[in-house]
Amino acid sequence: MATITHYPFLRHLRAAPTSHIVQLHGGTVRRSGAGLAFWFRPLTAVLSEVPLDDRELPLVAHARTADLQEVTAEVTVSYRFTDPELAATRLDLSISPRNGAWNGTPLEQVAHLLGELTAGHVMDALAGVTLREAISSGTGPLRERVTAALLADDRVHATGITILGARIRSVRADADLERALQTPARESAQSEADRSTYERRALAVERERAIAENELSNRIELAGREQQLVLQEGTNARSRAEEAAAAALIETRSQAERRAVSAAADADATRLRGQADADAQRALLTAQAEVPQEVLIAVALKELAAHLPQVGQLTVTPDLLTGALAALGARTPGGE
Repeated sequence: MATITHYPFLRHLRAAPTSHIVQLHGGTVRRSGAGLAFWFRPLTAVLSEVPLDDRELPLVAHARTADLQEVTAEVTVSYRFTDPELAATRLDLSISPRNGAWNGTPLEQVAHLLGELTAGHVMDALAGVTLREAISSGTGPLRERVTAALLADDRVHATGITILGARIRSVRADADLERALQTPARESAQSEADRSTYERRALAVERERAIAENELSNRIELAGREQQLVLQEGTNARSRAEEAAAAALIETRSQAERRAVSAAADADATRLRGQADADAQRALLTAQAEVPQEVLIAVALKELAAHLPQVGQLTVTPDLLTGALAALGARTPGGE
């Protein structure tokens, strides 16, 4: 909105860069441009302000499809005043010289005009499609048709407005009907979800089966290896026992041979000792045969005396001494 400053008999107007000011004096254009600042007389000046910024107009359009079903389309139309002087002549865009406010409601006029035109183009676009096509085909085709129709509309150009584009936010049917249309898709999605769940469970079962088979194969393999280990340990134990038995047999044979050799040696030694003793006895007897009897008796007594126990006291009686002397006298040669 333009800013107007009051002075005696004069007014000063300052407009924003996004506002186009048209000043009429005596029915002719005195000034026209964007962002103007000038002095004017309030009693003779006619002022109009045309916005130059882009405008958004949201609206709801009701239409009927080819299968006679009611639908609602949410549309947003973007537009701009590209011919401000033409727009000032077609719409009430005049402003008060006292405060710069619009005297009428030009934006509501524009909204009514574009709303009616957009609703008509939406109805024409949806009349040739069925409800399912209108809802499931997306907003792209409808947006293109409505935008092209608004751009080609002569009433829009005659007002000094240029359509920048139209956006379709949604196309909705009655809630119950829309739910009914969503049911097959929902059931299909649920079926797909169930199928995915079943496939996931089947995959899990398959993986568990593979794991169980792998564990069973490992157990079988371990059992086979354990059997081989037992057989190998038995073979090793048998080999050790056979080796131990062979070693024991060899040791026994060695001991027997050693005992046989020792016995033979002892027998030879005994035989040799006996033979030596026999030879000694034979030689002794031979020698004694040649020695006189008295000498043998003396030697015998000497040997006997050597082996007699120790005599502490000897008592010689007269009878014993008389007999010994008589015997000795009888053996001597002079006693005869």
